[in-house]
Amino acid sequence: MEVNTFEVGPFLENTYLLSEGEQHLLIDPGFSTEPEYQKFKNTLSGELRAIVLTHAHVDHVLGLSRVLRDFEVPVYLCNEDRFLWDNFGSQAQMFGINQGGFDFEPETLPSEGDFNIGNFTFTCLYTPGHAPDHVSLYFEIDELVIAGDALFKESIGRTDLYKGSFEVLEKSIKEKLYSLPEGTIVYPGHGPVTTIKHEKKHNPFVK
Repeated sequence: MEVNTFEVGPFLENTYLLSEGEQHLLIDPGFSTEPEYQKFKNTLSGELRAIVLTHAHVDHVLGLSRVLRDFEVPVYLCNEDRFLWDNFGSQAQMFGINQGGFDFEPETLPSEGDFNIGNFTFTCLYTPGHAPDHVSLYFEIDELVIAGDALFKESIGRTDLYKGSFEVLEKSIKEKLYSLPEGTIVYPGHGPVTTIKHEKKHNPFVK
């Protein structure tokens, strides 16, 4: 599987385009400008099957409406807590972004267990603490995990937002992410890639 990374938006969020054969999966579209969006669109060489959200914080869904203007595809989000999704407009205003909410409900992404979309098969790992709807996406065959804002290189997601909790996030990381094979590549929501092995040894927040 090929992974393309787009660092986008005012929060330097990592949007990922996964490619398997002629099919694509878009993870956390954070595009904030038309050039950012067009760079992603020009990368497509096949069919965009779906959009998957690790969680619904504003920086991870900022470009969603723009993508849906061009692509009629399902959007998947964990159903554990839809507060962030339902209040996207007020979320955006908090950060000085003038964008309204969404007029549709996303499809349900399971909080735990295997899931399949077209050519893509992955395991959902419920990893709250940064956000109550947060799910990490583990692709076992490809030895990688899309960790959203749970785990960064030598850092972790902030816990001072709605339903944030360091204790909950620490538990999520230790039980769900650190239990993955050490060679697993971690693709975070911000910053450079890392590995489970590196974080278990060098992450100062969760040892």
